[in-house]
Amino acid sequence: MPVQTLTSSLPFLGPDVASDYDRARVVILPIPFEATTTYRRGCEQGPAAILDASQQVEYYDDEHDREMWEVGIYTAEAIADTRNGRKVSSEAMLQATQETVAKLIADGKFAIALGGEHSITAGVIAAYRQAYPNQPFTVVQIDAHGDLRHEYEGSIHNHACVMKRVVDMGLPTVQIGIRSICREEADLIRDKQLTVIRAREIALQPNWMERALAGIQTEKVFLTIDLDGIDPTLMPGVGTPEPGGLHWFALLTFLQQVFEQHEVIGADVMELAPITDSVVSEFTAAKLVYKLIGYQALAKGW
Repeated sequence: MPVQTLTSSLPFLGPDVASDYDRARVVILPIPFEATTTYRRGCEQGPAAILDASQQVEYYDDEHDREMWEVGIYTAEAIADTRNGRKVSSEAMLQATQETVAKLIADGKFAIALGGEHSITAGVIAAYRQAYPNQPFTVVQIDAHGDLRHEYEGSIHNHACVMKRVVDMGLPTVQIGIRSICREEADLIRDKQLTVIRAREIALQPNWMERALAGIQTEKVFLTIDLDGIDPTLMPGVGTPEPGGLHWFALLTFLQQVFEQHEVIGADVMELAPITDSVVSEFTAAKLVYKLIGYQALAKGW
């Protein structure tokens, strides 16, 4: 499937409802970085595709009888941009990401990063780790893959290693929708007693959501959503698709409960690789971002 080349400069949802930075509670941060893709390329085009598709998202959220854009949404300039053959090292990307997100945290913004490959998440989380040195938070991961390898293809910054970097930071994790791991990852999950809700459990065990929520032992939560955690019939535009996965309303129900029961300090949506002549994946991703904003608005009383 060919990859689209997108260079959107449109703000999330469009210029008519875009907020300025000072008034915004939410900041969308595009990070179109791709360096370690191991199957289908194109995730560096993901942020622009989500921004383009968001122009078609209805402002009114019928679930909550509100237009959630009113909370104030600002779209930042893209960082760590590898589109059109630009070269950015993983180390430079992580540094730029951490510094940028640190400023957003200091300014009191709820940041949602748009990727780009999942390795980006290590830089985002490093900024929150720095901002909350004495307040542990749980990283809740929606994903098809464990991403727990120590290194892959010669790099510890490969997208297949991002959750190992999180574990190395000493942060607790809860992984949802996992259905592809290697032996090394299986051993780590067992040895560290990591909380993993596998996709087959979601399909077959009605109480999976209760178990997942019980696994979150901290007040604060960071959400990282690799879009391949969603069933590929709904989300085909990803770099490493896996059969099975979360369906739309199960995903939304789980996310809403996380926001209701915990303080979500930040989020990212990663690994969209748009498909030419199809808008299903990017529109679904844009809608998901808008739902995250809505859940945060309700939880905060905005």
